[in-house]
Amino acid sequence: MRERTIRHSVNCKGVGLHSGTHCRVIFHPAPSRSGVIFVKKVKNRLIYIKAISKNVGNTELATNLKVNGEEVKTIEHLMAAIRGLGIDNLLIEVQGEEIPIMDGSAYPFVELILSAGITDLNTPKKRYLLKKNVMLANFNRWIKAYPARGFKVDYIINFSHDLIGQQYFFYKHSAKSFEYDISPARTFGFLKDVHNLKKDKLALGGSLENAVVFDDRGVLNPEGLRFEDEPVRHKILDFIGDLSLIGLPIEGYFQVFCSGHNFNSSFVDFLLKNKHEYLETVTLASDYSKNTTGKGDMPVSVCVN
Repeated sequence: MRERTIRHSVNCKGVGLHSGTHCRVIFHPAPSRSGVIFVKKVKNRLIYIKAISKNVGNTELATNLKVNGEEVKTIEHLMAAIRGLGIDNLLIEVQGEEIPIMDGSAYPFVELILSAGITDLNTPKKRYLLKKNVMLANFNRWIKAYPARGFKVDYIINFSHDLIGQQYFFYKHSAKSFEYDISPARTFGFLKDVHNLKKDKLALGGSLENAVVFDDRGVLNPEGLRFEDEPVRHKILDFIGDLSLIGLPIEGYFQVFCSGHNFNSSFVDFLLKNKHEYLETVTLASDYSKNTTGKGDMPVSVCVN
């Protein structure tokens, strides 16, 4: 299997979820081995920010990248779309403070990338394989990972709201499964939190057009939910986007309980800091969707965060 990029440049614009300002992004094809790179024009000079773990900045309610004081904010939905469609190389021109939130999901980015067309490059695709079981845990959340072919996620969330409660979803990766089962799931929040978020200058661009909002009785959005379990599907979307910052596609079976952007980032950092122990870089010809795996035993390596 070879590395991929898009055939031609495409763009979209919208409002930033947290900044509330108008933003525009332009996607350009990029050559092999370049990865995903954001570029901003600041005072007549170009700032390049690679989408990798070492450049992660603030992870409060979003994943942001920061290099030399310059940021690209709220990248996780776009990164999920890029990884979900198997794109390896992309140059993303950013005009504004954030990646536009669009409808709160990754689906608009999936549509945009597909409209640009996807093309194979001449370079074989590299991937990470997990070498042994690992678990990162703290008091109320954990991520367990097992060596396996392909990419699979068991995800559990637990909220006190009656319409959410404990939700579970098992995701086995393929581009089509990502497009139809995961990418349309929107970010969500609670009406009771809106005032404090805006006071902290967060969610300034949030609305029922780009987020699912729950009050004490139900869903405020007139169209309702896209899936009965839309919240847990969105958490998988976030996990895919955050995990992409490890730098290469990763094969393994992941069990996740109540994680978030900060904890996802900690897990990626842990794997990279202990790369010699947990990760093997390989070049494979087979696609995720053609691989099979068992769930394996409980992890034997544990890091308490």
